[in-house]
Amino acid sequence: MPTCRRKRVLLTEPSPALLDALKNDPSREVFYLADTGEIFETYEAYAARMSFYRVKQFQCEVTGKSGLDYFQALESERHEARTMHSRFPDQLKAAVLKAVQWQVMGRLDHLVEAVYDRFKDRYYPDEKVYVDIQGEKYLARIIQVFPPKSNAPMKPNPVPVASTSSSPLSDEPTVIHKVAEDLKIPVKDSIAMDDPAKYIYKAQILEEERQPGYGKADKSKGKETNRGQWGGQLLDVDCSKMSRDRLAFSKSILRRFIRDCVDRDAAVASPWTVKPAIAARYGVSSVMPEEIRKSVETLKKGESDKRKKVWEEKEGPASKRQKRAAAAAENEKLMAAIAEQREREAREKAEQQQRAKEESERLAAEKKKKKPIRYPTEDLDVVLGEKEKRAGMKVKRPVPSKLAMPFGEDQETNSAFLMSWNFLVVYGHPLHISPFTMDEFEAALRHSLVDPPCQLLAEIHATLIYILRTVPFDRHSAIVSLVDRKQEQGGDNEVFGVTVDQLTTAMADVGNNWERAPLRHSDGREGWEESLVGCLKDHANLENFPRLREILTRILFTTDQPSEASGSTAPSPSTSPVPLRLTTPASPSELYYKLSAKDRVDIIAFMCNLAVSSKAIHAHMETCEEQLTALRKEKIEVNRTKKAYAEEINTLMGEINGDSKANGKSGEDVAMRDSSDLSDVPGSDADADAAPKATSGSTRRSAAKEREAARAKALSARQAQAERRRLEEEVNKLERRLEGIEREFRKLLGSVRVKPLGRDRFYNRVWWFDGMGAASLVGGGGTVQYGTGRIFVQGPSEFDVDVLRRRPEDVDARRRVEEGEEGMLDVGEWAVYNDLEEVKEFVDWLNPKGVRELALKNTFVKWWNHIAPGMRRRAADLNANAKIPEARRSTRKHAGADILREPYMQWTNRKAINGS
Repeated sequence: MPTCRRKRVLLTEPSPALLDALKNDPSREVFYLADTGEIFETYEAYAARMSFYRVKQFQCEVTGKSGLDYFQALESERHEARTMHSRFPDQLKAAVLKAVQWQVMGRLDHLVEAVYDRFKDRYYPDEKVYVDIQGEKYLARIIQVFPPKSNAPMKPNPVPVASTSSSPLSDEPTVIHKVAEDLKIPVKDSIAMDDPAKYIYKAQILEEERQPGYGKADKSKGKETNRGQWGGQLLDVDCSKMSRDRLAFSKSILRRFIRDCVDRDAAVASPWTVKPAIAARYGVSSVMPEEIRKSVETLKKGESDKRKKVWEEKEGPASKRQKRAAAAAENEKLMAAIAEQREREAREKAEQQQRAKEESERLAAEKKKKKPIRYPTEDLDVVLGEKEKRAGMKVKRPVPSKLAMPFGEDQETNSAFLMSWNFLVVYGHPLHISPFTMDEFEAALRHSLVDPPCQLLAEIHATLIYILRTVPFDRHSAIVSLVDRKQEQGGDNEVFGVTVDQLTTAMADVGNNWERAPLRHSDGREGWEESLVGCLKDHANLENFPRLREILTRILFTTDQPSEASGSTAPSPSTSPVPLRLTTPASPSELYYKLSAKDRVDIIAFMCNLAVSSKAIHAHMETCEEQLTALRKEKIEVNRTKKAYAEEINTLMGEINGDSKANGKSGEDVAMRDSSDLSDVPGSDADADAAPKATSGSTRRSAAKEREAARAKALSARQAQAERRRLEEEVNKLERRLEGIEREFRKLLGSVRVKPLGRDRFYNRVWWFDGMGAASLVGGGGTVQYGTGRIFVQGPSEFDVDVLRRRPEDVDARRRVEEGEEGMLDVGEWAVYNDLEEVKEFVDWLNPKGVRELALKNTFVKWWNHIAPGMRRRAADLNANAKIPEARRSTRKHAGADILREPYMQWTNRKAINGS
C-alpha cells in the first residue's frame, strides 16, 4: 500500500449515514472513486480526496520511489507485485506460505532468513532450474523428485548422469520436504531428519531454443559451443548440481513475496498470518491450531511479564529488589550446575558424533573405490540395462550384407575395387577424367563385348597410362623378373600351357612405344590395350605385382580353335574338365575383354598404387591443402560476420520494442494529464470561464507535437523492421555459405586423406565415399548426386582386434549377441547396407553413451541430408534400369543395341584434354 510521510495511507470508510442509506434508500446517488473503491456523500469530499491523491507526495512501498501521486505509487506497487509473482516459482509458493503461517518473529528479516535457509536446497516437481553439466549451466525442468528411501547414507552424484528410467511417473503423491515447512524445528535438526542432499531429482534439459543466450556465440571462450546435444535429455541430479535463477529466488525477492502475502497485528507477540484470499488460493489453513494458539498466548504473557518486570526493576519498592537479588543468586547457582551438566553431556555427544563420523568416512572411502561412470565413456563399458531395453533401445545391430558387395565374399578383390574407384573419382582433376558411380564402374569391369567397346574402360586405362609416363620405371622389368624367377626355380614350368620363354617372346614385340603412343580421346583411345601391356612390362615385376605372369598370359594368348569351329570368329568356352591351355598368341585388344573382372581390378589397382607417387597427384594434394587453409579462414570470417549480424538484429529488436512501449506510455501520460487538469478545483467563476480557452489552445499545440513525434517514431520503427529483414536475409545467405563450405571441405579433405565416418563399439569402421574429390553431393539446380549410394562397414583392424582381446570380459560372446553370428566381421572384412531403412536401424542401434558411437552418430546426423537422398536416388536408378528377363532373349544385334542404353555405356569423359 502506498505510503505518505512513511505512514500507510488508509482508505476512507463509508459514514454511518451511508451504511444506513444502503438499507433504507438504495437508489440514493453518491460519489464513487473507482480506483480506490471509496464512496462519498458530497462532491466536496470527493474532490478533496482526489486532490489529496493527486499531490506528488506518495512513495511506492515496494521500490521506494518517491515523488509520485497516489495512483502512480499504487500502479508501481501492483506492477512490482505482478512481476514478483510471475518470477517467484509457483511450486514454492504454497510451501513457503505454509512455513510462515502463524510464525512469531519480531522482524521480517529474521523470518526471511529462516525460510531461505530451509528452501534454498529443496526443489519441487515442474520447477525450472539450472543444471551444471561439465561446467556449463543448462535450463531444465524437474520431472520427478525421489526422496531418500531410508536414513542410510547416500552418496550424491558428482556430475549429472543420464536417467535410465523409462517408466511413467507414479500417480501416488509423494510427500517431499515436509519437515521444511515447520520452522519450529531447528535447521540442523531438520537436515538430520530430512537431508536435502539425499534427494534425487529427475530433470529434463529444455530444447536449445529455450536455453538462455540461444543464438549468441560464447564470448568468454571465443569459440562456438554445441549446446544442442543435451536438448531433451533426462538426467538424475542432486541439489549440489542445481540452482535457481537469482531473479526467481533470492532473499530480496523472497522478502517481497512474504511481505506481499502476509500480515501481522500490532499487538505484542502477534504471529505472521497469510492473507485470507491468498491462503484460500494456495490451500493454507486460516484456522489457528490449538497448540499454536496456546503457545502464542504463552508468548504474549511472557512478553507482558517481561515488560512488567523491567518496570518493577526500575520503579518498584526496595524490598522487592532485595528479594529478587537473593532469588537471582540462587538461580545463578542452579544455572551453573545445569550448565556443567549440559557441558558434560555435550562432550559425550561430541565423542559419539566423532566416532560416527569416522565410521561414515571409512564407509565412504570404500565406496569411492568404485567410481561412478561418466558419460560418454568407453563404448564397451556401456551395457544396456533392462530399462533401456524396455524403452525400445535396440540390442542387435542390423546385419550388413557381405554377398551384396561388388565381388561377394572375395574380400581382397573388394578392397582393391573400392580403393581403385575412390582413387579415380577423388583425383579426377589431375587425371582429367569425369566422375562416375560405383555401379557404372562395376558394370564396366564386367563388360565382355569387343564391339561395342566400353568408353569408360578405355578412358580409365588411358588416363592411368598417361600419368604413369611421368613415374620413373625400369625398362623391361617384367621380363627380367620372369627370367630371374625361372632361374631360381631351376626349370621352366608352364602356366596355362605357356612357358616363360614363350611369354617373354610374345611380350617383346607388344607395347614398346607405350610412353609415346598418342591414345587420343577423339579416336576412342585406340591402341590402349597394347600400351597397357607395355606399361606393365616396364613398371611391374613379380614382387610388386604377384599375378603378373598369369594376367599377361591371359592377355597375350588364347585357346586353340578346333577345326570344326573354324567358321566361328569367337572362341567358345571349354566345357572339358581338362585344365585351360592358352597356346595361340593373339592381340591384346581382343583378349582384354575376355579377362575376368577380378583380373581387371588387379590391373587397375596396381596402376593406381603407382600413380599415387606421380608429380601431378602430389601437386594436386598440395593445392588441396592450401584451399583447405583458405576455407578454414573463410569459415571463421563467415561466423564472425554472422555473429555481428545477430547482434545488430538484437539491437534493432530492442529499439523496436522500446519504441512500441514508449508510444503506449506517451498515450497514458496524455490521458493522465487531461484527467489531472479536469480535477483542478477553480478558485472563482471568472477563472473557470477563462481556463478552458487558455487550455484548449495549449492542448491543441501539444497534441500536434505529439502526433508529429508519433509519426516520426512510426517511420523509425518501419525502417528498423526493414533493416531487420535485410539482416535476417544476410544471415540466411551466410548459413547457406557455411553449408557449402562444409561440402567443399569434405571434397578437399578427401583428396588429402580418406577417413571413415567413425567406428562402432567393436571398432568396425563405417565408410561413406560420396562427395569427395572431384565428385559432388549437389548437382546443377540443386539435384541430388551420389557416387556409391550406400554405407560400407569394414571389420576392425588387427590392432583393434588386439585391443578387444585384452578386454577382461568375453567380447566375442557379446558380439554374437549384439551383432549376430552372420554379422560379425573379421579383420578388414567388408559388408554393405544398400537399404535406407537398414541404415536408419543401424543409427538407432548406436549408443550415444559411448565415445566412438556418439561421434559416429553425430557425423551421421551432420550428413544425413545427403546420405538419405543419395541412397533413394540410387534405388530409383536401379529400378529404372532393371530389365525384364524375357527382354534379354534377343539376337546378338539386339543385345548390342540394348547394352548401349546401359548407364555405364552412356558415360562420357567431359574432362578429357584434346589431343591426349
